[in-house]
Amino acid sequence: MRLESLDLNLVVALRALLEERNVTRAGRRIGLSQPAMSAALSRLRRHFGDELLDRAGGGYELTALGRVLLDRTTTAYDMLDRVFTSRADFDPATERHTFTLLGSDYAIAVFGAELSRAVHREAPRVHLNFRQPPPDVVDRTGALLSGIDGLLMPHGIISDFPSTELYADRWVFLVAEDNPEIGDRLELDDLARLPWVTYQRTYDAPAVRQLGVLGVEPHVEVSVDGFQSIPHLLAGTRRVALVQQRLAELVRSVAAVRVVDGPHEAVPLQESLWWHPVHTHDAAHRWLRDKAQQIARAMPELR
Repeated sequence: MRLESLDLNLVVALRALLEERNVTRAGRRIGLSQPAMSAALSRLRRHFGDELLDRAGGGYELTALGRVLLDRTTTAYDMLDRVFTSRADFDPATERHTFTLLGSDYAIAVFGAELSRAVHREAPRVHLNFRQPPPDVVDRTGALLSGIDGLLMPHGIISDFPSTELYADRWVFLVAEDNPEIGDRLELDDLARLPWVTYQRTYDAPAVRQLGVLGVEPHVEVSVDGFQSIPHLLAGTRRVALVQQRLAELVRSVAAVRVVDGPHEAVPLQESLWWHPVHTHDAAHRWLRDKAQQIARAMPELR
């Protein structure tokens, strides 16, 4: 079956049917009558050679193929939507637009906040939608990028997608301000014996994995899904943590913690903006990338 012979409106119908699991509701969602929606379902069933929706009691449930198609159809729909809403020109002062970016709370606090201020000044009708990356972002990078505008993530985690470098950062150790066991420096023995607070998605902290090469296996006492809560979980405890220097400078005033030197030079990180190739020549996306690079160039150098 060649793509040229397909009615791409069926993608819209397929997504509504798979998500609603009801012909009437699916038709109402996309503005089709029940007979028209039933006809679309019949065409889809003939195309796939599968019922897609099976009766179950008073409703419907997805077939095995229907469950497979649910995620793929959402991705295809998002991609088509972005293709056909692309513009040759973009005027930030007048355009109404939504940009969706995935990024950790660290990236949003250190970089996203300043980006949002610039957008506020220059593009009053533009909406920035920041979301946390899902746990399977590394395995589903292509599918995720097809439905969003970009991913804020360091180099060394994903590859094979367009990206632009934003800013450099480095890892520093944080301990409680009143921790009597630690002076101005942590040794490898300290890192082995003290309890840790860590970011739970370890692929975002290669510096923690680097310690394994040095023979240190951190004893993780607390793990969290955000970097900004780490200082609060250190205060008043014996715990130690690795956080980004730029974030440490932001959060030291909100918790009783201090930065100490470590026994090794942790691998630095280079934060970047990644996107799907479909966005490369889109005028709105080019403006967003240019603005992101401008913000990054203005960020202060690490001390």
